[in-house]
Amino acid sequence: MNNIKVDIHTHIIPENLPDLRKKYGYGGFISLDHHKAGCARMMMDGKFFREIEHNCWDPKIRISECDEQDIQLQVLSTIPVMFSYWTKAEDGWDLSKYLNDHIAEIVRDFPHRFLGLGTVPLQDTNLAIKEMERCMNELGLSGVQIGSHVESLNLNDEKLFPFFEAAEKLGASIFVHPWDVMGREAMDEYWLPWLVGMPAETSRAICSMIFGGIFEKLPNLRVAFAHGGGSFPSTIGRIEHGFNVRPDLVAVDNAINPKEYLGKFYLDSLVHDQEMLKYIVNLIGREKVSLGTDYPFPLGELQPGKLIEDSDFDLETKEWLNYRSALDWLGMESKAFEELIEQKAASS
Repeated sequence: MNNIKVDIHTHIIPENLPDLRKKYGYGGFISLDHHKAGCARMMMDGKFFREIEHNCWDPKIRISECDEQDIQLQVLSTIPVMFSYWTKAEDGWDLSKYLNDHIAEIVRDFPHRFLGLGTVPLQDTNLAIKEMERCMNELGLSGVQIGSHVESLNLNDEKLFPFFEAAEKLGASIFVHPWDVMGREAMDEYWLPWLVGMPAETSRAICSMIFGGIFEKLPNLRVAFAHGGGSFPSTIGRIEHGFNVRPDLVAVDNAINPKEYLGKFYLDSLVHDQEMLKYIVNLIGREKVSLGTDYPFPLGELQPGKLIEDSDFDLETKEWLNYRSALDWLGMESKAFEELIEQKAASS
């Protein structure tokens, strides 16, 4: 099964969104302006946010492109701007349900091509747990995607711990994606929020979970971080040094060296550089690095899987990167996955 590829990092949105401003009575929400065939502008309170194309909402287009790119299975998640942690909790829950129902419908319609991650209103832990339970127990999703922080709360905040505890019990896979970049207002030029802020956000999330003791308390929690872990892998030496020289500031909630947690969580492969891919594989192990492309956005891997294909890793390592580590993160048995691929081949 050398050619099998599972992409754990892809985003999708419904083709048509309701008027959320009208529905909830206040602004800040995304709307879609389908200004020409196959294209739409994502707008926020009348201001342009991003241009998207039909591969961002049409599953048949996605399947066609996956076939061209030799991707057997995509894991779908919402576009992070849709997290909406800033909303009133009940409204965030209502929007989460709408987005999750949409992803679940696509997974049901094309079970051999897609798995799904839900989104949850993390501004209210009880509602977030309730929606995660619905995702897992009723919708048939594989887990949830969450942001790198929740408004003013980092992921180590005690208010969020029951959510992670529930995720471990449910066997839910968690994908952490940067969003609402810190310091964004100070770096509007040069696309710096995406180039500098997002990598920092991912490191913020990883460090918060390590130093907050989340991985220590919940050893069976399956968490993957986007964009190859952002700036975390290249700064782990600095992070460990800070832990060693200022434990009074760093080790206040967890006295275990942060390097002990390397290999305890997953990273996607989206690093755009051969040497960096080799580095993260050596750092955390091939079993913890999974193909992720950020499809269908321009900062993603535009030829999905090419970085792994072009590497000088042996075939077994490439298998781990292309799909085996994804199966581990998703909690899927290899046999069940192979049967899924066989069913897909039989139905095509």
